[in-house]
Amino acid sequence: MTQFDLTDEQREIQELARRFTADRITPFAAEWDEKHIFPRDTIKEAAELGFAAIYVSQESGGIALGRLEAALIMEAMAYGCPSTSAFISIHNMASWMIDRFGDADVKSRYLPDLVTMERMASYCLTEPGSGSDAAALKTRAVLDGDHYVVSGSKQFISGGGENEVYVTMVRTGEEGPKGISCLVIDKDTPGVSFGANERKLGWHSQPTRQVMFDNVRVPVANRLGAEGEGFRIAMMGLDGGRLNIGACSLGGAQRCLDESVAYVKDRRQFGKAIAEFQNTQFTLADMATELEAARALLYLAAAKVTDNAPDKTRFAAMAKRLATDAGSSVVDRALQLHGGYGYLMDYPIERFWRDLRVHSILEGTNQVMRMIVGRDLLKD
Repeated sequence: MTQFDLTDEQREIQELARRFTADRITPFAAEWDEKHIFPRDTIKEAAELGFAAIYVSQESGGIALGRLEAALIMEAMAYGCPSTSAFISIHNMASWMIDRFGDADVKSRYLPDLVTMERMASYCLTEPGSGSDAAALKTRAVLDGDHYVVSGSKQFISGGGENEVYVTMVRTGEEGPKGISCLVIDKDTPGVSFGANERKLGWHSQPTRQVMFDNVRVPVANRLGAEGEGFRIAMMGLDGGRLNIGACSLGGAQRCLDESVAYVKDRRQFGKAIAEFQNTQFTLADMATELEAARALLYLAAAKVTDNAPDKTRFAAMAKRLATDAGSSVVDRALQLHGGYGYLMDYPIERFWRDLRVHSILEGTNQVMRMIVGRDLLKD
């Protein structure tokens, strides 16, 4: 079994994340959702466990774990609140990009505070006119001496207005992916502003705003990698982000499956517990089977991304597509098993139903995931 099982160290990491979730996330998640509370203090407590710098190098203050360990942590935290877990995932992605592609100067200026979450980071790629077609982004950075002058806007940015650091993809050259570079931009830089907090179906525990740049002067020293490498950096970040968002779907769906098992044992109709009906048992069996299948693929894809395997991007896309679709399907059936009660905010199912719906859109839509897989299969 060892080839297909977690190691003792991975189980310890998983258990640590589960205990943190049970104590600090699950009891409060419903209130965060209902009152749109951003739980900054709780998120900073997660950083004390190393969860803000999961795959940041030890030299930079991180805990230098692999992508499978990161997925285990995100899955465990999403059992309590997918929205909060996903927010921490995005911060990790931005921090990793600075550690992986930044020079010693930019790492020393940003990573100490990002590792502790004294400052928090957002990932800025999507724009009002470019979502799935990310290479068509229009936000422009014009070189002026030892600064870039940045103008444009980013859309649907998690942490927008709250976070202090924005890892931003900008156009420094020609049209298409080769003209994109990556800059680290501070919230308090003159010319940076934010739109109103978006009114969303779910993900109520984290703010989402448009980020706008009006002739913002950003030091060239804040560039990650060379000019023109931004798109490659962005896509490498997304491999891990897709795994994490898939893991968040698994965690949320597992919670709803567990809630459903307990509910159907207690709920009685026609003189017996609805757990005794074959239809109920078949539904639960399908939910559990689909979750385990998606989990197995996601863990495999995580190992490939950690090992920098040649097919890592294809497997990350497959795993994200399957895990997010399966997660939403499982939660939908959990709501159905709860009947009218599943539709009430007194039960957690409707919150997970809302939170997981966006997972098939962000980090690349599931239609784009299919494009990635199909193109990879057909390439020479």
